Amino acid sequence: MSESGSPQESSPQAGAERTEGESSRPPLRIDVITIFPEYLQPLRAALLGRALDRGLLELGVHDLRDWTHDVHRAVDDAPYGGGPGMVMKPQVWGEALDDVCGEHTRLIVPTPAGRRFDQQVAREYARERHLVFACGRYEGIDQRVMTDAARRMRVDEVSIGDYVLVGGEAAVLVIVEAVVRLLPGVLGNPVSAEQDSFSDGLLEGPSYTRPEVWRGLAVPSVLRSGNHALIDRWRRDESLARTFHRRPDLLERLPEGSLDERDLQVLDRLRREADE
Repeated sequence: MSESGSPQESSPQAGAERTEGESSRPPLRIDVITIFPEYLQPLRAALLGRALDRGLLELGVHDLRDWTHDVHRAVDDAPYGGGPGMVMKPQVWGEALDDVCGEHTRLIVPTPAGRRFDQQVAREYARERHLVFACGRYEGIDQRVMTDAARRMRVDEVSIGDYVLVGGEAAVLVIVEAVVRLLPGVLGNPVSAEQDSFSDGLLEGPSYTRPEVWRGLAVPSVLRSGNHALIDRWRRDESLARTFHRRPDLLERLPEGSLDERDLQVLDRLRREADE
């Protein structure tokens, strides 16, 4: 809920129309529960804002403190067993989730202790009907909140990387943008999502635009050749090279059979060059 006592809702603007393909699936509903609703304002900007205007996405941002019952609107308390910091109270979170979650909800709790969020998880979330994000603060949310929620819905504790933030809000911005851009109709060119880094398990290669020469640096000639077969192969080779040098762990996780004979030749050459 907002500070006024009602959720900050975003719904389609008058006149916004969905194409036939877009209207075949209901909009993705996203709710975020936080003690800092203003932190989530970027969710209504740029690409996400256009998705809201076109009815591809529904968004509610709720102030956790609206479910408190004391004059101080306290949401945290000292941890059992001692230790630094404060823990977010189960009572207030329980009531908030009872009100916001529904029959088709998937609850997502950003936490450094969660499983790693990646492109595969983003695609998984993009197929959901209702995502609810619980933004923790301090030393996190009382674990019983997630245990209780798991009795009636799917609960994911997820991490966006091996580092610690002061709260879950920044992680929500990252996750929501990664998910929403995969919804049908959100990107002007759906091929963009198909060719993104990680979409085929590899990093995307370099991109170029006009002018042809800038500060003495020229666009690779193959990209100006008009030969689409050669361009596709060049992009594939560059993708393999970038992945080999920057994220070799991704190559180790590729499904068997995903690399053709030319791919293997490129990787073999890269390994020889690295050994020289």
